[in-house]
Amino acid sequence: MADGRVVVITGASAGIGEALAREYSARGARTVLVARRVERIAALAESLGAREGRSLAMAGDVTVDGDMEAVFERSRAHFGAVDTVFANAGFGVDGFVETLSLDDYRRQFETNVFGVIRTAQAALPALRASRGRLAVVGSVSGYLVQPGGTAYSMSKFAVRAFCDGLRAEMGPAGVSVTHIAPGFVTSDIRRTDRRGALHDDAKDPVPTWLQMPAEEAARRMADATDRRRPELVLTGHGHVGVWVARHAPALLRGVMGVVARRGMPVRKPRPE
Repeated sequence: MADGRVVVITGASAGIGEALAREYSARGARTVLVARRVERIAALAESLGAREGRSLAMAGDVTVDGDMEAVFERSRAHFGAVDTVFANAGFGVDGFVETLSLDDYRRQFETNVFGVIRTAQAALPALRASRGRLAVVGSVSGYLVQPGGTAYSMSKFAVRAFCDGLRAEMGPAGVSVTHIAPGFVTSDIRRTDRRGALHDDAKDPVPTWLQMPAEEAARRMADATDRRRPELVLTGHGHVGVWVARHAPALLRGVMGVVARRGMPVRKPRPE
């Protein structure tokens, strides 16, 4: 289904973004890989057919005004069109409210919310022309908030609202918007500190048996986006969490109260 289409992916240097690039390449798509870690996406693009003109690596930071416009201008110049866009770049700020600064919250929103908006606004002219697809990677945390997770959850609640509004706005233009809410997926996000720096030697606090492999997540994300589904919730525990948040909020409050009394359930590397 994706044969020949052009797919732009932000945050493509690792985890879900890298898995999406490999999945779409296997489906016959041409890929544009966007991230700050240029050496990582350059190597990935090479493996996906950069020399044959099937993959393009571009340095881009979703927190920098103008970067995403440059990405889509070059993508259209190189490939002629853009058919699918994944706004995937993001990271997580954790910590109890009393321990976080306003700058921590601003940093979280600059990437996870304004980065999505920058990506979407830059992509929309190309997607209008192709009657294409926009997928935004949110989180199950956009439905429920754990203690120590206010900054991250606030950003993902905002992303979900953005998708709902944009979907209605872009429907008449034939552009679909898919909100993706993963639970725990194999990625670098839990080894990234609250300033967005990756700690390669940090241990992932979530047990591997609870994580969905990034490759499986990417396959399901691609299927949902290709089919223009409005939303995809990923992982069994993610479905349970969203269901409880929607239908049993009192139960959720009780559970989170217990979690708070026992301390933060997920600890990430601390910035120096």
